[in-house]
Amino acid sequence: MLNGAMLVWFLLTGASVGFVIWDSISNGVTSWVQRTAWILVTLYTGPIGLFFYLLACRRPFPGGHDQYTRATWKQGINSEMHCVAGDATGIIIAAILVHFLALSNGWDVVVEYSFGFVSGLFIFQALMMRPMFGSYGQAVRKTLFAETVSMNMVMTGMIPTMVLLAAAWPGSEDPLTLQFWFRMSLATVVGAVIAFPINRWLVAGHLKHGCMTLPGADGPAPALGHVSPERNEAADQGGHQMAGHHHMDMKSLPAGIAAVWIFLTYIILMVALWLTSKLVQITF
Repeated sequence: MLNGAMLVWFLLTGASVGFVIWDSISNGVTSWVQRTAWILVTLYTGPIGLFFYLLACRRPFPGGHDQYTRATWKQGINSEMHCVAGDATGIIIAAILVHFLALSNGWDVVVEYSFGFVSGLFIFQALMMRPMFGSYGQAVRKTLFAETVSMNMVMTGMIPTMVLLAAAWPGSEDPLTLQFWFRMSLATVVGAVIAFPINRWLVAGHLKHGCMTLPGADGPAPALGHVSPERNEAADQGGHQMAGHHHMDMKSLPAGIAAVWIFLTYIILMVALWLTSKLVQITF
């Protein structure tokens, strides 16, 4: 029965990824970074990723993207995709490596967290968003806080799920099996769910970017009576304004408050690991 469920899951995942790729090319009005994040997240989360792509990011019709994605919770989901895509990619690569290195599950956790953090911050946040901040160093500094607290919440969901499923499902640690990829998909889904509240808070507080329509990408739909707000703003301000530009005016927390938030997310992660260790022994 489980093998049948996995077969259905991977068939749906293939179809979901194919649709998101096609839609990103033919109907996409966001940056290539946002599109790449959604493609990767859908690859890891299958039809669940597709559902939220349709719900929170896909342009419903010409001229409608900015308004469709304006809600804070949708902005939070889009913001989270950068983190989940980067973190999950690093974690999966690490999970493959640690299996062949035959490390204990405690060291697995350390390596997976490290790879996830590096991939999430230095590649999917700073490197891909460097043009927005002007330099790579500035991008690292500006995204460090948001990536750290978001990453910790992703890992709070992913690590316990990975450890518990590995113990309950012998053989699922082997990346050459479908069980491994199904286990990682489930872990990514749990991590995304746990990380959503803090990403919504980050976007609501203008501490992290959400979903932005590319300038000039979303034209009007006169037959439907719709005109893109993005085009109106561009016209009003000489073509220099983009949809949701107010989201680009990012704020930052005082260093002390930011440190407290980071510390609290580490505490939450440690508590999650401690609770997990009560069910499955974590050894080094």
